[in-house]
This record gives sequence, structure tokens and C-alpha cells, in this order.
Amino acid sequence: MRLRAISIGIILLLTVNAAVAQKQPSGKDLRDAVNKVADASTAFKQIMQASDGIPRDLLRKANAIVVFPGAKKAAFIVGGQGGSGVAIKRVGSGWSAPAFLDMTGASFGFQVGGSKTDYIMLIMNDDGMRSLLSDKFEMGGEGSVAAGPVGRTAAASTTGRLGAGILTYARSKGAFAGVSLKGVVITPDNDRNREIYEKTAKEILGEPPLPARDAPSALRRLGETLSTYVK
Repeated sequence: MRLRAISIGIILLLTVNAAVAQKQPSGKDLRDAVNKVADASTAFKQIMQASDGIPRDLLRKANAIVVFPGAKKAAFIVGGQGGSGVAIKRVGSGWSAPAFLDMTGASFGFQVGGSKTDYIMLIMNDDGMRSLLSDKFEMGGEGSVAAGPVGRTAAASTTGRLGAGILTYARSKGAFAGVSLKGVVITPDNDRNREIYEKTAKEILGEPPLPARDAPSALRRLGETLSTYVK
């Protein structure tokens, strides 16, 4: 009887260990996610270190921030995969775990000859969040998305920006500007999100957001970088 109980215990332990192992992302999956977060963090830091970066008051008001580092412009022109990025949401005085997104499109309005461009999006209100977390969000010219103002003391109260749910920026070859991203399509990269968290982007960034502490430690870098600029 005792031997049978021990055998059952061993089987249960092996089953639990197998289930836990199955939930862990593969080494390659995690490395790719870590590299994407690191690239996004570097892109944001470089933009904020420039003299004409994103106004701090806008960063303080943003509900969430999205970074698409090194998007390939040529891919957008031919309608292929444009780039992948990271979104994190404000949680109290900190930030959520990062969710992963994809971006495709054909119309940018920011042409400086660079083959790769960093894109930053500030999600300013609940309408902006709902749009971002939809299964497929195509940016249009209806006023919900606007080119963001630049400069340390720039105000967002100009016509077309005051009520915008999303403010957008681009940086290529050192040049930085607010841009119109009409025609760009944002979709959740839920294959990657599920590999890392077993959750969708909507579950990671919804209410309540997934806390940063629930993400692998190497994926917290973007939130840590943001916290140095957004108090």
C-alpha cells in the first residue's frame, strides 16, 4: 500500500513538472522577446536624449506607450511585414508587463531616406486603448490619431491634437518628428504573447493590466527605462 502511494506521488510530481515545463517559453522565443524589448528601450532612450524629444508632460499623461524599433520602410511599401514592437501600460506609478504587437502599412509621411525607422505611439485615453487592443486597428484620418508635438516644452493643445487618443512619432537617421501614420495597421502578436505569458495582448494590457513582476525579469527593461523619464 505504501509502495503504491509513493508511486502515485512520483507520477503526480512528474505530471506537474511536465506541465510547468510546457508553459515555459522556449529559449529562442524568450531571447527574441528580450531582444525586442531591449531594442525598444534603446530607441526610446535615444529619442528622449535628443534636444527635440517627446514633451515630458505628454509622457506623464499617457495611459500607455508603444515602441516599434527599427521598422523596415521598404517592407511597408510592398505591403509586407513592417515591424514588430512592444506596448506597456501605466500601472500606478509604474508600468505593466510588455505586450507584443505587429505593424504593417503603406503611408507614412516621414521620408528622410532611412531604411529603418523607430516609431513611438502615446496612448492618451481609453478610446486610444480600445483601438490599440482591437484585433485589427487601422489608423485613419478621423482625428483619433494625430502627429505628436516635439520639444521639451511643446504643448499638445493645438488643433487636431487636443482630443486625439493616440499621438505618433518617428525617428530615422537621427531626425525626429511627429508623423501621420494614416493607413498603418496594428495587430496583436498573440503567438508571441501566448508563448511568453499564455495571455493575449488584450489580457496583458486590459483591466487590470498584467503587473511587470509577472513578466520574466529580462522583459522589464522598457518599463525601467520609461520610469527614468516619466515620474
